[in-house]
Amino acid sequence: MAKMAASMVEGGEDAFRKIFKFYKRRNPPPDFSDVIDFSKRVPGDQVVPAAVDPGGVSDVEAARVGLQPVRDWRVFGLQGFPGFMFISNPFLPGSHPSWVRQCLKIYPRKPNVCNLDMHMSPSDTQDIWDKSVHGLIGPPSGKTQPKTLLDRLRWVTLGYHYNWDTKTYSANHHTPFPADLHSLSSRIASACGFPGFNAEAGILNYYRSDSSLGIHVDESELDHSRPLLSFSFGKSAIFLLGGTRRQDPPTAMYMHSGDVMVMSGQSRLLYHAVPRIVAAPQGSPASDGRGPASPLQQDGSAVEPLSEQDRDACSGYTHSSRVNVTVRQVLGPGQSFPETPSSHQRTDAEQTEGRHDRPAEGERGKRSRGRSSSCDSVDTAET
Repeated sequence: MAKMAASMVEGGEDAFRKIFKFYKRRNPPPDFSDVIDFSKRVPGDQVVPAAVDPGGVSDVEAARVGLQPVRDWRVFGLQGFPGFMFISNPFLPGSHPSWVRQCLKIYPRKPNVCNLDMHMSPSDTQDIWDKSVHGLIGPPSGKTQPKTLLDRLRWVTLGYHYNWDTKTYSANHHTPFPADLHSLSSRIASACGFPGFNAEAGILNYYRSDSSLGIHVDESELDHSRPLLSFSFGKSAIFLLGGTRRQDPPTAMYMHSGDVMVMSGQSRLLYHAVPRIVAAPQGSPASDGRGPASPLQQDGSAVEPLSEQDRDACSGYTHSSRVNVTVRQVLGPGQSFPETPSSHQRTDAEQTEGRHDRPAEGERGKRSRGRSSSCDSVDTAET
């Protein structure tokens, strides 16, 4: 990656954007040989082992949210990125579909907020899953099928709902954060050295095969001392992690289904992006979301067994799509929201890949939309 980055940074364009465009291009396709694959790599010059606390989460607590015992996790860091941790698929076999089902069926429900709310009434978006599931489990007919609501879903916000225009959270735009996702997040954070992590806001991004996520920094939260957690399900993605400046060349890595990233400390405020959705490389964990049967139920488990229909629908969705869940703690101990939120975030106002934390769509769609529906018109993603 360092050699490739050095060969691309000459000229007036910043290094991050050049590498973003390199991985996003379709013709000719990019060379992926420099992309780090944590599912295959062992610690080396760039990839280093990272320590977690096996005593931070008991085996029973881990299993209740579909996780393997912490001692069995494969956890890595990267040289030059203090506070960055990559957990290579710590989930128990069979637990992926349960979390995919939550992302597709439960979390988009009201009172949570999604991009479709800008174009449809709450009653029309209340049961996105029920109105779409037939399109996920039916046999292919060879004909182009009309888009379902799930096909048009691009983002969902949970807890403190992120305001895409002001790039802020506020006390008066809040709904209860999902208890199961809170449990999963708190256990991951505790094992990574952050006991007491309070999941207060979540952003779910739904990626199609041509989606991308623009270059940005996550700094809208009032407390930056707590980590940012990122969960991936479905198709694989190329993730770029850069520095504090756009001139810093980013490092590329694969995010496969079940992978978890933890960004804390200095890495909490680094530029990052997702230029491309890809098929999982040969030999990597399957990304279709099916897997074996759900793990054995335990008392108080957040991982519920799936019906055959739900399992088939989740598999149908993740075969061609990806879901990413980012979880944040917005407020630190004793903090409260200012009376007049300020918009001081260091985001890239000139980016064309998509608004902060929203998967961008195809170039044709971006050119055809006005500012008011910048990334919310979801019918023009394909190019």
